[in-house]
Amino acid sequence: MRTAIYGAGSLGTVLGAYLTKAGMQVDLISRNRAHIEALRKHGARIVGKQELTVPVNALHYENMEGTYDYILLLTKQLENDKVSSFLAPFLGETGVLCTLQNGLPEPALMEKLGPGRVCGCTIGWGATLLEPGMVELTSETDALSFNLGMLPPVNHAMLTKLSDLLSIMGPVTIEENFLGARWSKLLINASFSGIATVLGCTFGEVVDNRQARRLAQQIMKECLDTAKTGGVVLQPVQGKDIARLFDFHGPVKRLISFSLIPLAMKKHRALKPSMLQDLEKGKPCEVDAINGVLSSQARKVGVPTPVNDQVVSLIHAIEQKQKSVGWQNLDAFS
Repeated sequence: MRTAIYGAGSLGTVLGAYLTKAGMQVDLISRNRAHIEALRKHGARIVGKQELTVPVNALHYENMEGTYDYILLLTKQLENDKVSSFLAPFLGETGVLCTLQNGLPEPALMEKLGPGRVCGCTIGWGATLLEPGMVELTSETDALSFNLGMLPPVNHAMLTKLSDLLSIMGPVTIEENFLGARWSKLLINASFSGIATVLGCTFGEVVDNRQARRLAQQIMKECLDTAKTGGVVLQPVQGKDIARLFDFHGPVKRLISFSLIPLAMKKHRALKPSMLQDLEKGKPCEVDAINGVLSSQARKVGVPTPVNDQVVSLIHAIEQKQKSVGWQNLDAFS
């Protein structure tokens, strides 16, 4: 079984290290030449919640050859149309592209590659690229989980094989309601990644500041209301029914929801959003694929999302150098 991790940055490097260490044939592929050269010279160096160095097979995307049984996609969604066209010839006759991206990327990828050729996976952990070849795992090792699934038509045999591969790193749940799993991950990303990005901080710092936590809670509520109105049933995350825990319709349940957030984020306090990492590098980020998707889906079903809309507006202003990340952005929500 031949596997490629395309877009092997922070998350892909950690995943590639785990799979390679277990003896799997995995190519770590990136456009970042400095990162590829460091991986070749020193191996994948993982620090933080896990410490290991693993020799890996790394290559620049221009040097890809042959076909793969699985291509695990971890690039930003900004170039999905171009990337999917590029990768199509590298998929074997029965090969499948598995997107581990944020948001709701599967429908557009299926349009490019065809039904039964695309599956999706949500990741329950985070990592940060510290320097070429070195990645910090920012989530606790017992949070290294995956939720795997497909939009119809579903290839159950393929999902089982891919589950076996990913389970080398951590527990895998094959979701019958994969759209619900996607929305559960979107809830976390839109709320905590969105707020942490505009403030320039980690998930833990959002939790510790009552105003920032309140804003994250409001985005969670906007996402829950949008999903419910649209007929989407959210799936549990790492065994926790987030809809039951965090939805509220009165002051008592709202207070309970607010008090549960620190417990829910305990394993991910050190996580720094990839959107923030992109902004710090002067690169455009995936806000339209994360918070923007929530806003657009909410408009379709008539649910107001004022806090999430403000996050989108602020991040676009930061991208255009009209604003900067920082705690001063709390004033924009007053």
